[in-house]
Amino acid sequence: MSKREYIFGLHSVQALLKSAPQRVLEIFILQGRQDQRLQKILSAAQSNGIHCAPVSRAKLDELSQEENHQGVIAVCTPGETHDEAYLFSLLERLNEPPFLLVLDGVTDPHNLGACMRTAEAAGVHAVIAPKDKSAGLTPVARKVACGAAEVLPFIPVTNLARTLKKLQDAGVWLFGAAGEAEVSVYDSQLTGPIGILMGAEGDGLRRLTQDTCDHLMNIPMAGEVSSLNVSVATGVCLFEAVRQRRQA
Repeated sequence: MSKREYIFGLHSVQALLKSAPQRVLEIFILQGRQDQRLQKILSAAQSNGIHCAPVSRAKLDELSQEENHQGVIAVCTPGETHDEAYLFSLLERLNEPPFLLVLDGVTDPHNLGACMRTAEAAGVHAVIAPKDKSAGLTPVARKVACGAAEVLPFIPVTNLARTLKKLQDAGVWLFGAAGEAEVSVYDSQLTGPIGILMGAEGDGLRRLTQDTCDHLMNIPMAGEVSSLNVSVATGVCLFEAVRQRRQA
């Protein structure tokens, strides 16, 4: 039997039905649930000929490993996997300057999902991360991403430093977020072809990654707290870039 994935949460399942309904084998819904948000999923499933089966909360809890499934789980075939070759073919197809997010060692799937959600909202073209010692697109990450993981390419790469060098060779400028940087994100020129690099929870960007960046930038902190959660910091940096790019 081919490998199956379980995608749960209202937004994630809706996004999957919209972007890749052919992947969905069956949908499990909580017995007795009949609210309007679920009706949208049932309608989309019916129009695509997908069977929906009512099951107990215990069954949903088991399949989601006790995560918040919101009463719906889609059983589906694995999605398309992206690699470095896909990344560079994507860059060639773009009709606007590349806008990329690089996550250097983010290990918490909740943070990855939140970063994916923010990146999709900001218009990022792809999210890049090293394969090792990083969170992957687990069901939890997909749930937190609220559908962004179904439409925004997530690209795990074997050698992040090599990929970054190739991006630079392709004309992409790399801006790394680092607390010790002397230049503020608000004083950095985030227009044109760019990649914004965010580091791991607590440790920040690895030294090799920092050394590869064209520029380092900080987020000015006015209070007593010394740092932000990586997903919050990602939002600050991405939307400052959005502001600048709209004015360019």
